[in-house]
Amino acid sequence: MLNFENPIITCGSISYDENKTLHINKNPKASPFPLPFACCQLLKALTPEENTHSQHGLYFHDGERRVDYVLTYHLKKPGGARSSRQSVYLLTENTRDSSSLPSTRVADVELGCEGETYNSHEDHKAFRRQEFEGKLRDMGLELEKDEDSKIPGVGFVKIHAPWNVLCREAEFMKLKIPTKKRYEVKQSRGFVEKISSLVSKVLDPLHPHVEDHQPKNIKHLSHTFSREKQHLFDLSDKDCFFDSKTRSSIVSPLKVKQMWHPFLLSGITSLLGSGVYTAAYPLHDVSSSDAVNRPLLLYEWANYSVFYKYQPIGLVRKYFGEKIGLYFAWLGLYTQMLIPASLVGVIVFLYGCATVDDNIPSMEICHPRNNITMCPLCDRVCSYWKLSTACGTARASHLFDNPATVFFSIFMALWAAMFMEHWKRRQMRLNYEWDLTGFEDEEDHPRAEYEFRVMQKSMSKDQKSQHKMEKLNCRDRLPAYMTNIVMMLLMIGVTFAIVFGVILYRISTKAALHMSSNPTTRNNVQLTVKTTAAIINLVVILILDEVYGAVARWLTVLEVPKTDKSFEERLIFKTFILKFFNAFTPIIYIAFFRGRLVGRPGSYLYVFESYRMEECAHGGCLMELCIQLSITMLGKQLIQNNLFEIGVPKLKKLIRYIRSKQGAFQEEERQKKLQRYETDHFLEPFAGLTPEYMEMMIQFGFVTLFVASFPLAPLFALLNNIIEIRLDAKKFVTELRRPVAARAKDIGIWYNILKGVAKVAVIINAFVISFTSDFIPRMVYQYMYSPDGTMHGFVNHTLSYFNVSHFQDGKETMDPLHLGYRVEICRYKDYREPPWSDTPYEISKEFWTVLAVRLAFVIVFQNVVMLMSDIVDWLIPDIPKDISLQIHKEKILLVDLFMKEEQGKIHILESRPSTGGKENCSRSNNNNSTVAHPRSGLHTNSTKSF
Repeated sequence: MLNFENPIITCGSISYDENKTLHINKNPKASPFPLPFACCQLLKALTPEENTHSQHGLYFHDGERRVDYVLTYHLKKPGGARSSRQSVYLLTENTRDSSSLPSTRVADVELGCEGETYNSHEDHKAFRRQEFEGKLRDMGLELEKDEDSKIPGVGFVKIHAPWNVLCREAEFMKLKIPTKKRYEVKQSRGFVEKISSLVSKVLDPLHPHVEDHQPKNIKHLSHTFSREKQHLFDLSDKDCFFDSKTRSSIVSPLKVKQMWHPFLLSGITSLLGSGVYTAAYPLHDVSSSDAVNRPLLLYEWANYSVFYKYQPIGLVRKYFGEKIGLYFAWLGLYTQMLIPASLVGVIVFLYGCATVDDNIPSMEICHPRNNITMCPLCDRVCSYWKLSTACGTARASHLFDNPATVFFSIFMALWAAMFMEHWKRRQMRLNYEWDLTGFEDEEDHPRAEYEFRVMQKSMSKDQKSQHKMEKLNCRDRLPAYMTNIVMMLLMIGVTFAIVFGVILYRISTKAALHMSSNPTTRNNVQLTVKTTAAIINLVVILILDEVYGAVARWLTVLEVPKTDKSFEERLIFKTFILKFFNAFTPIIYIAFFRGRLVGRPGSYLYVFESYRMEECAHGGCLMELCIQLSITMLGKQLIQNNLFEIGVPKLKKLIRYIRSKQGAFQEEERQKKLQRYETDHFLEPFAGLTPEYMEMMIQFGFVTLFVASFPLAPLFALLNNIIEIRLDAKKFVTELRRPVAARAKDIGIWYNILKGVAKVAVIINAFVISFTSDFIPRMVYQYMYSPDGTMHGFVNHTLSYFNVSHFQDGKETMDPLHLGYRVEICRYKDYREPPWSDTPYEISKEFWTVLAVRLAFVIVFQNVVMLMSDIVDWLIPDIPKDISLQIHKEKILLVDLFMKEEQGKIHILESRPSTGGKENCSRSNNNNSTVAHPRSGLHTNSTKSF
């Protein structure tokens, strides 16, 4: 709405004042943001005579051609003097041919003022830049250089794609674009419609204030762009037809090699790696046709105050592309699915808290009349102790080791299956809404490194085989494969070695603390050792994560994968394997190995003949597993995922400011003086989505793999992800350079990783319940050995007897009278025959009974849960019924559209007089495409119901 009496002119909740400043109205009752096309028209109408676009740095110096992409390079001038001459030159479509430019002029621009000399290395870089930019001009792109920027030592190359280049490449990329044809999507009626309407009204406050003027039940019919069928599309404003996201994906020099020069080895990736260019990026929008996107994303998405709202996924996709949009859609769905998992986990935990006083085993341990004397926990320095001192540990273990744990494990396995199925349906719905239903991955051309290796191989052959098509085979890659195998095993071995080192730390520290003269220290030995060891493990995990990431990339480069997709998948696989082992090896040791290889009193297993292997506390290793899991999970989320993501980009940005001698200026003054492409130069380069996905995959492992020991894991993951979504959003909007928009119809290899983790989680949780917790021993005792069918006497049933006179020489305690009396028989947790039996200290039959039941439980649990998961997979279709119906009928509408168009052409030809002669005939043939447009049967104002 335009108000000509008021100097502030509003467009929805956007205001544009007389000082040419764009304002955002944060009033929630304000009208929603208009369509980009409408705001594009408004901004054009409000453009003053002096060009504000060029001042923002979004347009060329003439203020008309938009900057679609920017290249930066190091600008070195001897003596530090800056040229007073204007160093901006334009290469328009009329001067596209490099031969039309004077060679001295190009050389002067590249090398600086006359009389300046570069060394041979800088001359080579300047020559490669000149050659590459000539290739860009040959493609039809228009270039403008700026070497007089406010950033010393940095030159900029601004790239613009004219209309004909955009149309050509949009047709080549098979971009689907909405046509002028609209149709009505029939909504469900009856009871389902009333329920959905009620739910939408209840959830309306959770939706962001982002809304199109177009009704939700009206959709544009999309079709692959074609220059021959431009009349199908709304071309009333060509400047706004392709948005900035689409323009950058078309113009991006990162795709130059794939799109136009399949065999060009000097692609932008190689040029960036060799230092010919220092950066390549599209610009963030400020005052262009899509200017409403970034401010709106900042206030309605990248804002911690709207953490309770849904994400504007459609707007994220319009600004960043489908690939990034799918990541945030997946992250949002994953976070939503964590809500029911968190509620059930909290209920299970509260159940443990409510029943802790009714738990008979812990009551027996904590009973004051309990007079069970336990064997020493270590040699020499440790003495005998009363079982009642383990009361706190036993009560705490019940919080995580109770009958509800089995139910929660089954629930989380089904939850993972539901999540996977829900995501597949959500993904298909997004594919339909984003016009990706018929999208196929573009042909991935060979990487420059691969072609270079192939060229080296070809040159090493004799002249007779030069005509053959060479490629790298397994023999060529064998050294790299062997290096990969050896290094991967070595890195996993390093992880095992560090875990073993932490084991030695626990053993030695426990012995040292038992020798302390402070009674408080001796009473808290277990808690101190467990906590400090978990923190040490966390620090090591954080350090090795960075090391393993670099090692995985180095190994992938050695393999020389053929395509970028292959490179990314191999890198992801190696990184995930290394980081998975790094994060979960200490947890796996505690869950399945600690306390299993201890031996018995009088015949303990020793390491280095002096360190006795660790034992679990009487309450079991589940409590220690919970401590290790919670510290590792929370530490990784708080330190690595949040602190590093906030602090590292800001630190790098500060360093770039200092290096560019801009650190002395105030931030506000600097932002006023810098152009848009100069401001974006200080932002952090986009490094891909692999780190974002990777941290979520590891978190998914924490939530599902050992959830039987830590039911609060989904709650902590939920709280972290609520912050993570807004943190990532703020990082993408304000801290990172704008990524090149990439199309994708799914999340790729990450879905397979999720599926694999979910299947492994079923097996691991079955083993945790069977072997780590006391669930199976309790059930066996209650139903097979209990005299009254209750848990009374369970603790005594699990403890074996040992005669202290059978200790090895030098291994007995130094303080046998620690309890005030001499001990002859002590107890230890195991199923063994007593010393007075015919086979003293041999494994008893109760042990084999419990072991058989444990193995049977693993088999039954695994098969039942996987069967239930398969049933869930079968019951829930991958494609929603309404989406499949709409896709089918959209194809019918598209065929109907073209049939009417052809009928319109035939009708026009038949209506022409047959006596028009050759001149009329030829004229009608020449103008066939233009006259068919208004009569093509395309009704833009009418809608058709399904």
